[in-house]
Amino acid sequence: PPPGGPPPPRPGRGLGGGGGRRPDPRERPGAPLLRAHGGRNGGDGLPVWVENARNAVQAYFADTENRREARGLLASVAVALLVRVFLIEPRYIPSLSMYPTFDIGDQLAVEKVTHWKRPYQRRDVVVFRPPPAYYELTADSGRKSALIKRVVAVEGDEVQVRRGKLYVNGEAREEPYINERPNYEFGPVVVPKGSLLVLGDNRNRSLDSHVWGFVSTRNVVGRAVFIYWPVWRAGLVPS
Repeated sequence: PPPGGPPPPRPGRGLGGGGGRRPDPRERPGAPLLRAHGGRNGGDGLPVWVENARNAVQAYFADTENRREARGLLASVAVALLVRVFLIEPRYIPSLSMYPTFDIGDQLAVEKVTHWKRPYQRRDVVVFRPPPAYYELTADSGRKSALIKRVVAVEGDEVQVRRGKLYVNGEAREEPYINERPNYEFGPVVVPKGSLLVLGDNRNRSLDSHVWGFVSTRNVVGRAVFIYWPVWRAGLVPS
């Protein structure tokens, strides 16, 4: 500067007394900007991590063997879902109401198909959604509960429990699968059309039809057919 002249402005300071600052590289034309989530944009305006993921997927499916494996995996998942929804459903036992047929922790397969050709019969073990009376008697407020009991009577049957014995249409039934003889009296009642009467094999420790009434066949999920876990209890469900 000429002698006695003003000093040159310092780099980065603005004019007009507004207070200068260092230039931000993000403000240069064409410089990438930060998005709200903290990731930088790629060439397509997408965050870099999205572009990386997209590129990785494209590179994976560019390989013929990988495409074949992916198709096989999708087919397996689709078959598993179809089997789960329409054919066989896994269930586990959370209580002793069906003891000794089932113990706590048993896992079993419930088939959903044969009822189209074979109506539910006495001695079948069925999984079902309980009727409204069940919820009125329990603290279970969810409508997704499912119970498992044994069918002892079908529509039109007259049922009675008397002196520790089950009578269906006036005949005493032999029940080798129960834990103990019932210590309550019940009936006689007639099972209405489209309904079942179900009891737990652990007769004196089961909240079942002798307490809350009949089960509509529309509420039945399926028939328990096979115990697959634990392995030392694996086998067909006794009837």
